[in-house]
Amino acid sequence: MSALRRKFGDDYQVVTTSSSGSGFHQQQASAHKKKRQRFVDKNGRCNVQHGNLGSETSRYLSDLFTTLVDLKWRWNLFIFILTYTVAWLFMASMWWVIAYMRGDLNKAHDEKYTPCVANVYNFPSAFLFFIETEATIGYGYRYITDKCPEGIILFLFQSILGSIVDAFLIGCMFIKMSQPKKRAETLMFSEHAAISMRDGKLTLMFRVGNLRNSHMVSAQIRCKLLKSRQTPEGEFLPLDQLELDVGFSTGADQLFLVSPLTICHVIDSKSPFYDLSQRSMQTEQFEIVVILEGIVETTGE
Repeated sequence: MSALRRKFGDDYQVVTTSSSGSGFHQQQASAHKKKRQRFVDKNGRCNVQHGNLGSETSRYLSDLFTTLVDLKWRWNLFIFILTYTVAWLFMASMWWVIAYMRGDLNKAHDEKYTPCVANVYNFPSAFLFFIETEATIGYGYRYITDKCPEGIILFLFQSILGSIVDAFLIGCMFIKMSQPKKRAETLMFSEHAAISMRDGKLTLMFRVGNLRNSHMVSAQIRCKLLKSRQTPEGEFLPLDQLELDVGFSTGADQLFLVSPLTICHVIDSKSPFYDLSQRSMQTEQFEIVVILEGIVETTGE
């Protein structure tokens, strides 16, 4: 206790920092003090908005697949429905144009005439033929004949285009549904982090636990301290990132997360908190971001 008094003063008490999810904030010095803006929300979302990109926005289109995966669900569903609707209407229009150019629409009921597609006499019937072909339903009432080479070419183009659209959109939806973000909902962090003595050393501690029975394979935890600072040369760094040692040298950062574990950071001469007192820690503006990485056992994600 004497060591603690020399470190924090006679008014020493356990200092807590509020935390949840993947980030932590220091406890507010006053209940009436305005809540500080978090760099990382409690759900793990980073409060970073990219601005003044200019022509750099074209880079998002060069990686269109990843851009679609990163979109919100409502935009994904909108693009999914819009793409299929436009593709279906376009291909149905192509079949209708072929029937119109060949005069099949006026001779649809002539039994002696061989049309390009049997029983296609207007746009709705052309649309139904396309859906039957694209979805491989094959009712048999409408079918393509061998007297229409342009129809055969269009049929091949339709098959290739349909395969590309299905692979792109269905693959995008599958990747988005299989993302392990929801798995983080069952990884719980303690409501507060505490500074206290442990094994004779002043230690910053918090707990993490797994609510599911399925294990996290190769789980590893890291801590980043986000704090603005000014270099000796006068350069101001608004979001300087410092690594907090939570057992990297001893292997304690490799977690076997079958039961709740206490993560410890020893406040020694190498720690960024070494020169902070209790009072300065309550007023200092910083944020601790905890990153838990691992492989979901059930999905391999």
